[in-house]
Amino acid sequence: MTIYDVAQRAGVSISTVSLVMNHPDRVKAGTRARVVEAAGQLGYRPRATASERARERVGKIAVIAPFTSYESYRTRLCGILSALTSSEFEVVVHDTPSATVIEEPLLDVLPVRGDVDGMIIMGLPVSEERATWLADWGPPTVLVDVAHPRFSSVDFDNEPAGHLLAGHLLRSGHRRLGYVLEPYVATAYDSAGSLRLDGIRRALQDAGGAEAGYHLELFQLADRDPAAAKSALPALLEAAPETTALVAHHDGFAAALLISARRAGLSVPGQLAIAGFDDGLLADSLDLTTVRQPLIESGRNAADLLRLVIETPDRTPVRITLAPELVVRATA
Repeated sequence: MTIYDVAQRAGVSISTVSLVMNHPDRVKAGTRARVVEAAGQLGYRPRATASERARERVGKIAVIAPFTSYESYRTRLCGILSALTSSEFEVVVHDTPSATVIEEPLLDVLPVRGDVDGMIIMGLPVSEERATWLADWGPPTVLVDVAHPRFSSVDFDNEPAGHLLAGHLLRSGHRRLGYVLEPYVATAYDSAGSLRLDGIRRALQDAGGAEAGYHLELFQLADRDPAAAKSALPALLEAAPETTALVAHHDGFAAALLISARRAGLSVPGQLAIAGFDDGLLADSLDLTTVRQPLIESGRNAADLLRLVIETPDRTPVRITLAPELVVRATA
């Protein structure tokens, strides 16, 4: 099958098919869906270029994630690369926007990678339409930080992580917590941040909730840049002056809040406790209380799973869920 067959089946021009394959964000959703459906029905796979054919003895793995939005995915990538170092795979990295700021399923606007032997998709929800297409037509695929029953996956127990951290703060005597999270417009899936929020809410409810004097304030930032958290702290505390502990969606936000609090002359944790999630080098350097995600392990597990899926495509999907670990340091 060729690109001409796909164009004829979808009722579009060849150039439109090429755009859908290489720059799907430039094509209207309805047209994109027709082309993707036609390609799947025909079993079309884009041809490799001459240079790629010259390397045909080397397998190619595509890793897709919002790398520039989150440090955690860049750390997971290190785990993937370390697991694939001794194998014959070339790793191709594809950056995407954060799924929290895109209303339509992100995977529906990603390039069609018919030239790869496998894909690792991190932090991007899979629509039922795309899941069916990937399973029936696409290369072997493993998901990270999201899950779908048709694919093997590695994820993190975000709701218990929120519950774990909030429980520590409540045991430390805090009754009024604040949760600082990124902008969020997506409705297609529950993000890590929203699941952590669910866990925090459950911890407060377990302690007796509002009737027992426990309260939670939500502070949604205007931007995903940690600088937004730094500049927002005065307004946050003015809006909820009785807040004694802030939980940030990730350590980048927590670090920015910590810097802002110290510049404002606040004692941490005496006047304001601050904690986050992930536990990377930043948290360790700032002595930040956080919840550890085994990010390197997550990436390695994903690479190992993908190797198994490539070797035995019909194997039953496996889901690995990694447990959170509370790391108590100086800030909370």
